[in-house]
Amino acid sequence: MSGFRDRARTALADPLLQKALRNVPRGFIAKRAKAKAALPEFEQLREEASALKAFTLDNLDTFLATFVERAQTSGAKVHFASNTEEANRIVIDILKKAGVHLVAKGKSMISEETELNTALQRAGMEMVETDLGEYIIQLRDEKPSHIVAPAIHLSRREIEPAFRQAHTELPSDRQLVEKEDFVAEARSILREKFRTADAGITGANLLIAETGSTVLVTNEGNGDLSSTLPRIHVVLASIEKVVPTLEDATTILRLLARSATGQEITSYTSFFTGPRRPGDVDGPEEMHIVLLDNGRSEILAGPFSDILKCIRCGACLNHCPVFGAVGGHAYGGVYPGPMGEVLAPALHGIGKVSDIVDACTMCGRCAEVCPMGIPLPSLIRRWRMEAFRQAQVSPVQRLGLKVWAWLARHPHLYALAMRIAMPLLKFALRWKELLRRIPGLSAWMAERELPPPQGRTFTAMWKAARRKRP
Repeated sequence: MSGFRDRARTALADPLLQKALRNVPRGFIAKRAKAKAALPEFEQLREEASALKAFTLDNLDTFLATFVERAQTSGAKVHFASNTEEANRIVIDILKKAGVHLVAKGKSMISEETELNTALQRAGMEMVETDLGEYIIQLRDEKPSHIVAPAIHLSRREIEPAFRQAHTELPSDRQLVEKEDFVAEARSILREKFRTADAGITGANLLIAETGSTVLVTNEGNGDLSSTLPRIHVVLASIEKVVPTLEDATTILRLLARSATGQEITSYTSFFTGPRRPGDVDGPEEMHIVLLDNGRSEILAGPFSDILKCIRCGACLNHCPVFGAVGGHAYGGVYPGPMGEVLAPALHGIGKVSDIVDACTMCGRCAEVCPMGIPLPSLIRRWRMEAFRQAQVSPVQRLGLKVWAWLARHPHLYALAMRIAMPLLKFALRWKELLRRIPGLSAWMAERELPPPQGRTFTAMWKAARRKRP
């Protein structure tokens, strides 16, 4: 998963991607701001939601046990998976025993984490993504570029060839120009998949311990169809999704849609509690819930446990200037943006993804908009410290940080160095083109304008202010 810088350069040079990314501020950011302004108690809800998730994580074993008991009482079968391989094996065993050939799958980031699609195909099953964005990237054999809008990086011009190549049974002269054209075509294909699927697989936004219910939010209704039409419903979710009560779930749901898409609530907010009962008009004959750990128990016990509060709204991605410049694929993994910079090293080890923790300007916008109050910049900074400790940074960077740290521990020398450096820098900036050719400065100054120092240093002003005190 390393190689962020190379992927970022490729993304910056892609005009179609850059055009698509310019839609993010006009869409997600503006809508979230409007939705937040319309809810006076938004900040209070953030505090309540963050506190209840912290309490739940502190007592995760208790609430998980309660959830399992209530889910099984409702007729669901609950399975635990310690890692991604075990999760895939459990799902495939369930489907094989039921004689499943066609799977209708709802959007699920956990299934991306386990690479379930590939595992199902290797097992000889047809798997069809039913979320429109996921369906598009499945046709293009790509990974999601955003945890809420997986195909946000694509234009209609890029999507059209994939539709025409895959949907050969449709007229070749059909029009594929407007959004409605693509939606109508996908609907015509997926309707038959829903009708004939043997099993449906979905994720879960929340797990409610009080009732043993799984909660799923969508805007397309594909989650409901994948859950209720096939005879088997499999829910794949990670263990930190549990919340104690229905009331707690509604607190988070009030934040989730507003933070993700700027809606008061998603078009479909569905609660599933067990399989079909006698007298029910629809629903699956079997319901299975696969709970995935995959390192989360270790994260919970360490300094990065706050990331397990994440509700996957994508607000941190939408407001991140780095994500807005390079898109999700540059991060090289399942989880991009600020939340990915914290979660990916926690799941895979900093040695495999050390370069993505530098993809942060420390502007703090992610923490400002996170509905769960996760201190993302602080956690990213901690990962940078860990990368330095494990020698996962370049020798030049290590040397520079060591020199700066040494100076910072010697205030008088630091002040002297600043007094010498400021005039020199002011003088050197007269020849900016020459500075851009110096190794170590060339890449930085190619995209930035460094203004000359003005006036005294902060240290000098601070000392002068202290001398004036009575």
